[in-house]
Amino acid sequence: MNDTTFLQHSLWAHSVFSGGWRAASTSACVIEPATGAELTRVGLAVAHDVAGAARAARAAQPAWRDMAPRERATIFLRAADILQSHFDELARYVTRETGGILPKGQHELREAIAFCRIAASLPMQAQGQVLPSVPGRLSLAQRVPLGVVGVISPFNFPLILTLRVVAPALAMGNAVVIKPDPRTPVSGGYLLARLFELAGLPEGVLHVLPGGAEVGEALVVDPAVALISFTGSAAVGRRIGELAGRHLKKLSLELGGSNSLIVLDDADPDVASSNIAWGAWLHQGQICMASNRVLVHASLMDAVAQRLVAKATHLPVGDGAAGQVALGPLIDKRQLERVHASVQASVAAGARLLAGGGHDGLFYQPTVLGGVGPGMPGYDEETFGPVVNLIAFDSDEQAVRIANDSRGGLAAAVISPSVGRAMRLARQLEAGMVHVNDQTVNDDAVNPFGGPGVAGNGASHGGPADWEVFTTWKWFTVKESATPYPF
Repeated sequence: MNDTTFLQHSLWAHSVFSGGWRAASTSACVIEPATGAELTRVGLAVAHDVAGAARAARAAQPAWRDMAPRERATIFLRAADILQSHFDELARYVTRETGGILPKGQHELREAIAFCRIAASLPMQAQGQVLPSVPGRLSLAQRVPLGVVGVISPFNFPLILTLRVVAPALAMGNAVVIKPDPRTPVSGGYLLARLFELAGLPEGVLHVLPGGAEVGEALVVDPAVALISFTGSAAVGRRIGELAGRHLKKLSLELGGSNSLIVLDDADPDVASSNIAWGAWLHQGQICMASNRVLVHASLMDAVAQRLVAKATHLPVGDGAAGQVALGPLIDKRQLERVHASVQASVAAGARLLAGGGHDGLFYQPTVLGGVGPGMPGYDEETFGPVVNLIAFDSDEQAVRIANDSRGGLAAAVISPSVGRAMRLARQLEAGMVHVNDQTVNDDAVNPFGGPGVAGNGASHGGPADWEVFTTWKWFTVKESATPYPF
């Protein structure tokens, strides 16, 4: 817990970030999942902190909105440089707080830098259109910021899943209030508070309030907050959707869902099993795009299953910050129990446990389930753990029916050397993002990111979609002089 060049733990040990660092009502320790040790201590907000932060954000937003575009852009370029200069320190910290492996922490830092640089370009882009009108009148449609954006972010990739919202929202002239997951409050919140403080963001434009569900609900219903962006579970997303609807809030939900990876009968079993293992087991399967349901043509099932079992048996599991391992721990005991219950219930319903299915503390073994079908959690629900749920099919048409037999999916994939055939199938899949000859875990920082059904509310953000999410249209007309009307 010694302070380092960037991570000044003393700043947030008993504080929240709202109008600068100020004393919190309470505090809590952050536990490193891999070791069970105290990683840091943070201040936590309570529900009544939200109203003051939202009011302050709304008061600070107009001046931020009116800042010259080049000045706004400079802050994000400076933030990117700061992240780059502290890359190793921050990548290691994110790895430890999230229970990841070091390459995962490094990936979060690289993407965070990219998000800052992309955000720097946004104030310099065209922000409206000249519309057709009658002679003597100029008609303009302008994209204008919403005001205050509330961000409720998750534990799995907290830095990039928070910053991918915060950076464009700020760049387009909004103020932001973040409620990070209390399990990863530094990576998902205080790190960003310190980053933008050092980069020169004006005081009051960004607030960070880690806390429980009551803090999140207070943010959703606060009248000063115009948009709620939530990344997390479908159950919590439904609750937020209900609250936001009652208060007529704009809403962006990203909830994951059952993602299908389809292996056609002409695929190479070695290549397919490699894609499956990466898509299902990366970061212990705790990814909204993870390959939850793996559909394999019946003729290839034995070959693919055999290769996955071999991988599951030999992939090293351990502390990702301390050694060369493939999988780290699940985030906490609650998540462990949820994953294990899903595996056990699927087996009880008839699935075959081909590999894994056990754990040592929070370290869950890479698991392979065969014979998965309707009525089993592995088929019906998002596991959010390191579990391959194998489902056999006999035809392309059946594969499409199975893949679409869900409540919605964020991502899908098809593996086949017959690209035309794979594309025909891919076009029929009900998912927001579909990848041919790749697995489901893909995100390029500039792509629209979102999906239908339980994957969210159909909203997308990222790339061109950011303008749709974080701004609204405002119409202006201008005449050279006022003219009289008939009455």
